[in-house]
Amino acid sequence: MISQERVKILNDKNVVDNPYVVYWMQSSQRAEYNHALEYAIHHANSLKKPLIVYFGITDFFPEANERHYYFMLEGLKEVKTELANRNIRMLIRRVSPEIGALEISSLAALMIVDRGYLRIERQWRDFLAQNAVCPVIQVETNVIVPVESASTKEEYSAATFRAKINKVLDSFISPLNETTVNLPSTDLEIPFVEFDVDDIESDAAQLEIDKAVRPVSFFKGGTSQAKKLLEDFISKKLPLYSKYRNEPGLDYSSEISPYLHFGQISPLYIFRRLVDINQEDKKDFLEELIVRRELSMNFIIYNEKYDSYEAIPSWARSTLENHAADDREYLYALAELEESKTHDLYWNAAQKEMVLTGKMHGYMRMYWGKKILEWSATPEDAFKKAIYLNNKYCLDGRDPNSFAGVAWCFGKHDRPWKEREIFGTVRYMNSKGLDRKFDMNKYLDKIAKLQ
Repeated sequence: MISQERVKILNDKNVVDNPYVVYWMQSSQRAEYNHALEYAIHHANSLKKPLIVYFGITDFFPEANERHYYFMLEGLKEVKTELANRNIRMLIRRVSPEIGALEISSLAALMIVDRGYLRIERQWRDFLAQNAVCPVIQVETNVIVPVESASTKEEYSAATFRAKINKVLDSFISPLNETTVNLPSTDLEIPFVEFDVDDIESDAAQLEIDKAVRPVSFFKGGTSQAKKLLEDFISKKLPLYSKYRNEPGLDYSSEISPYLHFGQISPLYIFRRLVDINQEDKKDFLEELIVRRELSMNFIIYNEKYDSYEAIPSWARSTLENHAADDREYLYALAELEESKTHDLYWNAAQKEMVLTGKMHGYMRMYWGKKILEWSATPEDAFKKAIYLNNKYCLDGRDPNSFAGVAWCFGKHDRPWKEREIFGTVRYMNSKGLDRKFDMNKYLDKIAKLQ
């Protein structure tokens, strides 16, 4: 049963006498535990029509490069195979996604689409809803609790959000059962040129994308890979996660965030895998999966300036601007930061980790962002640098979590602290704090081995 809170009708059109039901898959790139897919199958069966799954690949997604595309293509190759195993035809096209969706809507009795949170994703869905002649229905499946069900406004902090989302959580944690399609569509001929995803390297080479940032070998895209990492995390890391999760030199991260970013694994599936595990072992991980992650969606939906310095709360902007003229011992240009050429060995290691692996240890990402603020001429300049570097190199960049994480370094979802130079009352971090809490030589050794 899919709760109505996940479903939003995007236009007021009537069902059309066209041959297919079409699910426009875009943000939820998986063939399992996908509410939008199951909803589409149910309606295809009800209308006695075959289901087509469409996906559009644009060469021009903002800030995306070969690293991101390669990971996505690996996942899409698996999705196409898994959908075929469920007797569902997948059509992948090299076209701006909303244009391709509108074109295939001419064959659709009904269009289903998953929910995206970024500005461009919302614009794409609005374009289809306004121009399609058939109904367009959005189904939210990349969060456990639908955004508006958790809160109807932008939340000040995790504390205010936690109380609200925990109050309604039980209504949205039921397992999602798979529905069998009544009319197989795998042999259907669809009158559009397809983009073949069988040879990932060749596919990526065809795309007119930024190829300066190469794919990484540390992560391979796809639901099966995400599930392997999850099982490894549950069996080997979760019992000690609360104790060691912040230790940069140890490996207790789940490494699931790139897969959540591309919708290659469902957060509800992850939650369901943890149902029978001791509450104390999983409480901190669930805090990150549910409260912290879905707070970032709240931020993105209710704050249109989420990717700019203006998204920072007024108290933080005020205090940073009051200290904008403070002397800075170090000032680094973007190129120096990008090439890890600072005086700080820990910061350099964090930057190298991101460049080399496509991901950065969570605690180090906080330190990394704080230091960019400290080493930039203005807080606005620092914010732009942090967004640029994070989005360019991280597989989980260009994401609600990333935008919220960068904003947190500047005071978002936080509170005022003791006043000091440059930071004002925004929370401060320094290398002495790292030395006091962690064995940082382990982290330096770990990053050195990557090279």
